[in-house]
Amino acid sequence: MSSAPHRFVTDREKQVELLPWGPHDWLCRPGLTEAKDLQLVRVHMPPGAGHAFHTHPELEEIIYVISGRAEQWVGKESRVLGPGEIAHIPRGEVHATYNIGTETLVFLAILSPAQSKGPAVVDVSGEEPWRSLRSASSVAAGH
Repeated sequence: MSSAPHRFVTDREKQVELLPWGPHDWLCRPGLTEAKDLQLVRVHMPPGAGHAFHTHPELEEIIYVISGRAEQWVGKESRVLGPGEIAHIPRGEVHATYNIGTETLVFLAILSPAQSKGPAVVDVSGEEPWRSLRSASSVAAGH
């Protein structure tokens, strides 16, 4: 990859980051492109995996499902999302994404702004009410 920011990002130029909840294909972010206000990442989340409750203190986010089924939480509300459906997560809102299907969940995460001063992600999954919320919801729903 050249050091100059790209105007077009193909499979060859994408930046892959391996995270516990699945590989991330970075398609737009500072350094890769000239983006100042946008980040775009394609996530491949294996069955049974999830990105537990967390927040982006300075970023808002859209999650757009390409394939598979996501149990998507925004605050204390959850929905099952399928292909073509989105969730909008306001700046600083606690949220989580879990693959509840039998195939790899593929989704795009669009985050803005592209740069922030503080931590990009803060894990709150060990704190109440987030630690117990999903299991209590699953029991109530008969999952």
